[in-house]
Amino acid sequence: MRRQKLLGLNGDEAAAYAIKQVNPDVVAAYPITPQTIIVERFSEYVADGLVDTEFVAVESEHSAMSCCIGAAAAGARAFTATAANGLALMWEMLYIAASLRLPIVMAVANRAMSAPINIHNDHSDSMGARDSGWIQIYCENSQEVYDTCIEAWRIGEHLDVQLPVMVCLDGFTLSHTMENVLTLSDEAVRDFIGERPYIKVEGHLGEAEFRLDPEKPLTMGPLDLYDFYFEHKMHQVEAMKRALKAIPEIDEEYAEISGREYRLLHPYMMEDAEVALIGLGSTMGTVRYVVDRMRKRGLKVGMVRMRVFRPFPTEELQKLLKDVEVVGVLDKAMSFGAPGGPLYEELRTIFYDVDENPIIVDYIYGLGGRDTPPHLIEEAYEELLEVKRRGEAVEKLRFLGVRM
Repeated sequence: MRRQKLLGLNGDEAAAYAIKQVNPDVVAAYPITPQTIIVERFSEYVADGLVDTEFVAVESEHSAMSCCIGAAAAGARAFTATAANGLALMWEMLYIAASLRLPIVMAVANRAMSAPINIHNDHSDSMGARDSGWIQIYCENSQEVYDTCIEAWRIGEHLDVQLPVMVCLDGFTLSHTMENVLTLSDEAVRDFIGERPYIKVEGHLGEAEFRLDPEKPLTMGPLDLYDFYFEHKMHQVEAMKRALKAIPEIDEEYAEISGREYRLLHPYMMEDAEVALIGLGSTMGTVRYVVDRMRKRGLKVGMVRMRVFRPFPTEELQKLLKDVEVVGVLDKAMSFGAPGGPLYEELRTIFYDVDENPIIVDYIYGLGGRDTPPHLIEEAYEELLEVKRRGEAVEKLRFLGVRM
């Protein structure tokens, strides 16, 4: 394990510090709360000469992603950050970045979508982008933000993957809250990420690296009609599947230098759990606290924090939850007109054809930054235990902490 330095950083600063150590070629930036600190702090690193990065202050988030796409296509490492309406404004370009197989890294300080205007946290922004072809990793604390902003380059650039990576951190809850963060040396980070690798392709003048190079010209993102478009989408499908293998390998390698272990899923007290909650992000720290409290009362409750949402770890979840009688899903995003939230729908889907499947209940919670204190989590567990006693859930969709 490498020697480390303890710093007091909020989530945005942790992201910026990690990216400073990576020293990417291009950072394209446009400010939006609660992400602004990331690019603001990084601009200070540029001004102080601590990085060699070309910092491009663009006129919109659409332009920020467009700039990253151009840079990454030319072979550069490119980074940006955004939130909520900014992520929505770059929607078109998200799909292009993923379709061109460009390993861009983007931090998203999760924030509620307007209207009404709300600058606080929920997951409606990144969940809206869940089908854009980006890998999505959700962080629980600032330490994980720092670590993931380093790992993300290795994950996206893995030769079996070659996809962009979204590092999600809860706005204000993480982005503006200072925590102790252990940081590696610049040298250790550079050693870990190495040089950007490229897929080899057959170009006009023979084999070439998959990047724009005047010496070995090739075409990226041309008109692609029904004769080939479908097949190219299948390449993305396969890349997501391969990411499920690549991410644990990189997690393991990172653990060797940092001493911090990350996984696709982080279970807690699941060995004998009869009911469990599953969710994403910072709320799961509160859930863990409640599990400890309820375990002292002799109640067999557990939890699963999902760290990686895309690609969706289907087999791992089926194995982990197969003996749990009732599962409650914590969805911090609404899916209007649907039977439940995004995580709930996917969890229900993967258990549809399983013989021994749990009863699954959805809890929409925390929209617009609504606080979810321990007593609300405890209420959810008590409801799940009641569902277990009854053997059925009368209501599959519930709203946690809303005034009715």
